[in-house]
Amino acid sequence: MPEYLRKRFGGQRIRIYLSVLALLLYVFTKISADLYAGAIFINQSIKLDLYGSVVALLAIAALFTIAGGLSAVIWTDFAQTILMLIGISKVGGFSQVMQNFGEIIVNDSYVGYGSNNESCSAVPDNYMHLLRSPSDPELPATGMIFGLTINAIWYWCSDQVIVQRALSAKDLSHAKGSCILAGYLKLLPLFLLVIPGMAARILFPNEVGCSNPKMCKEICGSELGCTNIAYPKLVLELMPAGARGLMISTMLAALMSSLTSIFNSSSTIFTMDIWRRIRKQASETELLIVGRLFVLLLVIISVVWVPIVQAAQNSQLFHYIQSVTSFLAPPVCAVYILAITFERVNEQVRNSLQNYCDGISLIKMDKTRDYGSKNTAECN
Repeated sequence: MPEYLRKRFGGQRIRIYLSVLALLLYVFTKISADLYAGAIFINQSIKLDLYGSVVALLAIAALFTIAGGLSAVIWTDFAQTILMLIGISKVGGFSQVMQNFGEIIVNDSYVGYGSNNESCSAVPDNYMHLLRSPSDPELPATGMIFGLTINAIWYWCSDQVIVQRALSAKDLSHAKGSCILAGYLKLLPLFLLVIPGMAARILFPNEVGCSNPKMCKEICGSELGCTNIAYPKLVLELMPAGARGLMISTMLAALMSSLTSIFNSSSTIFTMDIWRRIRKQASETELLIVGRLFVLLLVIISVVWVPIVQAAQNSQLFHYIQSVTSFLAPPVCAVYILAITFERVNEQVRNSLQNYCDGISLIKMDKTRDYGSKNTAECN
């Protein structure tokens, strides 16, 4: 994709910009988020502290890189399907999940209260509605329609990880057909992600629905809430011992696969797109050493960033990832749309638009950041 923009506008600045942006996204949304997600699993399994879990995860990643094992991702998807069926059966089926979710009662000792003296653990009445009022504080219709469209264009149409799959198709017909099929498959996350979370909320209301800072700290080590432990709780509490160990192993293996692929990709981007411009005569040995040192630097930065991931967005990992990408996606989305649809847009116009959008995004990110201790007068 950087090559397309280079050919469309000319010059090298756009290529460098996208490379730097990709590396920032790797640190803030991929490596640190993967480390934190894996640390949650390790913490819930053997009660190791956050940084101990991260170090253990990195050690396993090093072994995984040497031994291989990318097929673990496929087995993880299979195990997730089994876990989803077990979780749904435990709460009485799909229809019972929909009914029981709105009737969840959390023990008073686990409940925190907002400034209006309402329970922070209560399930909202409109929990089954996606298109809500534009004034809804949690899921406004404007954000669902316009915000998700911008994010989707950036991720599904311009992210190199996704686009390279279409580019590898046999021909144009295969590429179009696979994109249509992928669109239908996007219905599955409702069952793979949302339903298990709802089942965990029903089965473990006090732990997953905790909103009392003191009790939350005891349960999951965070005063801001324990929603991130929903999936690990399902795995550790519902599956038999042997299957539980297998599931934990495959989940960690999938995280290792993700981390190692990100490490390789980031090393390639830095050495080929950035370092080669600094050292035009760099040898292959030098590029190899620089790439490894850069990966080490990325890991250090990501580990330092993990506590911020834990504290951000009321300790909700999914919200954190979406918020960061939502700030950085609009400029990229705008550039690609203009590049494809308006022939008269040149590099000067593109640079002006890019700088303007970047400035707005960074200012918005600074204004809405939510790191640190939770305000007990407000609910999640």
